[in-house]
Amino acid sequence: MRLGIDVGGTFTDFVLQDDAGHVHIHKLLTSGRDPSVAILQGLADLEAGPEVTIIHGTTVATNALLERRGARAALISTAGFGDVLEIGRQTRPDLYALHPTRPAPLVPAHWRYELPERVDQQGNVVSPLTGEAVDAVVRQILEEEVESVAVCFLFSFLNPAHERLVRDRIGILGGEAAPFVSLSSEVLPEYREYERTSTTVINAYVAPLMSRYLTRLEEGLAGRRLRIMQSNGGSISAEAARTLAARTALSGPAGGVVGAFELARLAGFEQAITFDMGGTSTDVSLCPGRVQATTEGAIAGLPLRLPMIDIHTVGAGGGSIARRDAGGALRVGPESAGSDPGPLCYGRDSAQAVTVTDANLLLGRLDSQHFLGGRMILDDERPRVRLQHLARELGSSLEEAAWGIVRVANSNMERAIRRISVERGHDPRRFTLVAFGGAGPLHACELAAELRIPRVLIPPHPGVLSALGMVLADLVKDYSRTVMLPANEVDGGVLERLFAPLRARARDELQAEGLAESDIDLLPALDVRYCGQSYELTIPLTDSGVGFVEQFHEAHRRRFSYASEEEPVEVVNLRLTAVGRTPKPTFAPQPAEDVDPRQAQIGHKAVFFVAPELGGLRSVPAALYARERLRPGNMVVGPAIVFQFDTTTVVPPGWVARVDGWGNLVIERVPA
Repeated sequence: MRLGIDVGGTFTDFVLQDDAGHVHIHKLLTSGRDPSVAILQGLADLEAGPEVTIIHGTTVATNALLERRGARAALISTAGFGDVLEIGRQTRPDLYALHPTRPAPLVPAHWRYELPERVDQQGNVVSPLTGEAVDAVVRQILEEEVESVAVCFLFSFLNPAHERLVRDRIGILGGEAAPFVSLSSEVLPEYREYERTSTTVINAYVAPLMSRYLTRLEEGLAGRRLRIMQSNGGSISAEAARTLAARTALSGPAGGVVGAFELARLAGFEQAITFDMGGTSTDVSLCPGRVQATTEGAIAGLPLRLPMIDIHTVGAGGGSIARRDAGGALRVGPESAGSDPGPLCYGRDSAQAVTVTDANLLLGRLDSQHFLGGRMILDDERPRVRLQHLARELGSSLEEAAWGIVRVANSNMERAIRRISVERGHDPRRFTLVAFGGAGPLHACELAAELRIPRVLIPPHPGVLSALGMVLADLVKDYSRTVMLPANEVDGGVLERLFAPLRARARDELQAEGLAESDIDLLPALDVRYCGQSYELTIPLTDSGVGFVEQFHEAHRRRFSYASEEEPVEVVNLRLTAVGRTPKPTFAPQPAEDVDPRQAQIGHKAVFFVAPELGGLRSVPAALYARERLRPGNMVVGPAIVFQFDTTTVVPPGWVARVDGWGNLVIERVPA
């Protein structure tokens, strides 16, 4: 048995795969600052026994970075390089800002220490590091009661001996009270000093929090096996997550992309845009026939150069707060009401602000009696009163103000989708929008209309799809090594020799996790660039490794619209992704049934829509459906609202939804 658990800003989602391969879902409000409370409650509700393996997507690392409440961390660097975090790069994310600002470094200046040592670009020791010099710095760190130490020396990815000496001395001098140590040669053994330092510091900043959280959680799990979802779409052991906590920074959204693409692929739509709208944020990812990965990410403005699924996030969710700014314009997000106090309609006395969820309720798109399958009754009076105040300030009706909130939230999400598609040379009209998350199906069709996306796919359990993705996730580990070699010196024999130690390490580590050799796939790739460039493209290798230069030219042409085939090419990094295949739930298509969809109707209600045929914002009667009563082959003509336990789906006027054999709702615009 496998249990996927995704902790979001508002809800904690559960998907249990039983021994027969079937799935069972559950959903609870997230339990504030200690997510383990809701997790343990969910285990009890699902009666998950000791034999279950838990795959957990956690926001501990993400929240620590966003809220700047990580560990007291220090940095030890090569002499003269203590301020690399402060200097950074000369890039300006806000090109036209008159007074640009950057996030403050996670390590303050008084906790940045330097040591006299030097390794050259070949990995040779130029200036030896002495134990006396190390001990002097370590004693200062221990006196400061620092919780965690990041160690990043020049060219340590070629020769890690000096970094390991520092870790050994910290362990000896600190004893049981020794701080946690992150070595750049283990966290990110690649060149680029600033990104390597930033990533190592991030790991040091979040690892103690992750370790404490996992310790508490494992105590409550009473021996159940625990795995943690990574940002790359695979899982690792809890012990590995303690050491490499930075790899979990996007674990929840990564699970959603894995689950969404797998279900879209099964349904025959391999060109997909995943759209995950939760209570706090929206995550989008482009999947042009595959899940795309990147090694150039950032969290809270801080470079994080680790393998991760290419996901773009915006602060727009069901709990996003609506307000007027100083100029009188309507703003929505990025601030969120979260799960506590939550939207006004949740009925919490401390809730004060109108949210996107409140606006959807007042427009009739949500129903007070059908939220969470009727287990949670929504209060529509409190948001109505509060929204009346905002409507008077805006000089509009209550419904126009509510629609304005939805439109602003939609525009934020539309920009996010354009950024990963149009701005990267992809035409959204060739893709299917896979909508999930608790709020995604509410907004998907209107977003698709604006972007001219031809269809929307709503999976059977969209509100818990990230947790399903964790059940589907394989065990994945990534390895890398900087080599900096001219491409004309790299042939099949050289590649075999260079990759050999990475392959051996990968097999050993996955077999130590209990995987058989037959269940392990090793996927090599190269980071390649034109000589003199400052960026690379990752090129997957064929079995022989021959032809990667031609692949690079083609990839460069596809990404940047040109290729310089006469220019020399160099290989910068080796990459190896090790995949350990795990058992998967059983999905089987069902034949269409000759069942009248009206048997799934549960009533009608007035719902506000904007459509050309309506001539503006109008209240129209919409049919209400219970999704669990719909059968393959059924058609639902908009306007309609489809209710289920984990989400609500809106089918606007001019759209029609079809239930396919996999249980998905495939919603398409009716041809004019």
